[in-house]
Amino acid sequence: MTTRSLDQSLQAIHLRIRSACAHVQRDGASVQLLAVSKTFSAALVAEAIAAGQTAFGENYIQEGVEKIRAIADLLSTMPLKAGVQQTIQWHCIGPIQSNKTRLVASHFDWVHTVDRLKIAERLSEQRPPELAPLNICIQVNIDGGLNKAGVAPQAALELAHAIARLPRLRLRGLMSIPEPAVDFETAVAVHTQAHTLYQNLKQQGFNLDTLSMGMSADLEAAIQAGSTMVRVGSAIFGGREVKNRQPE
Repeated sequence: MTTRSLDQSLQAIHLRIRSACAHVQRDGASVQLLAVSKTFSAALVAEAIAAGQTAFGENYIQEGVEKIRAIADLLSTMPLKAGVQQTIQWHCIGPIQSNKTRLVASHFDWVHTVDRLKIAERLSEQRPPELAPLNICIQVNIDGGLNKAGVAPQAALELAHAIARLPRLRLRGLMSIPEPAVDFETAVAVHTQAHTLYQNLKQQGFNLDTLSMGMSADLEAAIQAGSTMVRVGSAIFGGREVKNRQPE
């Protein structure tokens, strides 16, 4: 993909976000675009940065860490506006095994997939003290999908209380990946369940500001339901090459 077409793809997604927000009388700036860069090259991510994108999501931890390091090297040679490199955010949006928590704690700015206290405790213990607190979203299995990760909605409050007590972490909100819906109204209804849980946690005193839900196929429905961050990959970068991956 050329820089020009990548820039056009980013503009098209931002237009969808703004249009979806306008439809429900929300400020377009209230929804952040997270570019899902898993399997795409560091060079392509650098092009996206040059086009103005600053937040990137990685599913595979080892690949993500290698890309973070490669991007730091690439950006050191690119003509960028002052401060751009400091605004780049890296979000871990894939499953985390216990033996990978140190890598996540040391290299990422956000984690969207915390659904067990054990993982949160390890991230807290292993977050380097010189780094800002690690931003955490609790992953919720909002519709009870049998093959979906995430804490059950009724267990989210207890987990939120436990995470909020841990040092070096900052609880920011919730993340959900519901099963594909049969139509727009059904998608809105499922996403609204996550938004209701999010609002309930805020009413319990948690200072939350992030509801990570919605992808390429359902971002309009997610925004209508109250999403503050949508995760989009192939619609920005193009089709992914399917690779046989070893479990991390």
